[in-house]
Amino acid sequence: MPDSTRSRTAFPPPPLADVVGARERTVHVVTHPEATHHVAGLVGGVHDSDLTARGARQAALVAAALRARIAHDAAVDVVTSDLLRTRRTATAIGEALGVVPSPDARLREASYGDAGGRPQSWLDARFVPPPAVGDRLRHDVGIVGAETRLEVALRVYAATTDLLRRAADHQVVVTHGFAATFVVAAWIGMPVEAAGHVAFPVASGSITTLREDGFFHNRAVLSVGDVAHLDEGH
Repeated sequence: MPDSTRSRTAFPPPPLADVVGARERTVHVVTHPEATHHVAGLVGGVHDSDLTARGARQAALVAAALRARIAHDAAVDVVTSDLLRTRRTATAIGEALGVVPSPDARLREASYGDAGGRPQSWLDARFVPPPAVGDRLRHDVGIVGAETRLEVALRVYAATTDLLRRAADHQVVVTHGFAATFVVAAWIGMPVEAAGHVAFPVASGSITTLREDGFFHNRAVLSVGDVAHLDEGH
């Protein structure tokens, strides 16, 4: 078999029941709220920005929303990207739910390599968008050190597989806007090789709710990018 063919068929399977087991569960995918790189007009990615004061308030609103949705006697698990803005969000959630979040670097945002922490305009002037057709998974965006879509997908799929193997009624995954797409794609069983075009656009501070029922064991996507909880009454 040619190397190119072998490389395209060696992806791990998505985390469906035959891989992670079947159970009734709800997964809440949270994207961190407003961070300092947002307001400064800087490239995020793995640049380790903090939450703004507004972002910290929004994290408390996310935590309160999850507390209202999750029964106090439920088995709960919180897993988070290890970057500062997600860890601070997860800390607020963990305090509300009475659990200690577990960090997982595989849930980080896509790395933009040399562009990380630079002005967004610097990246915009150099970024090479993916083609409409062709190998979008391995596409080089033109920035030294930047991850490909495939690299992000593989690590997020692996993290999602591991978290779904854990015994919990509710699982909270705290991650980033682009990375969140691959949590949902893994959840619905999309093969990695088919993830070249998939996108689930979500806003900062959003909650995406995923549900596996205990009878049919369907993997439902109940909501994507819900931000109703962020209404601070203004």
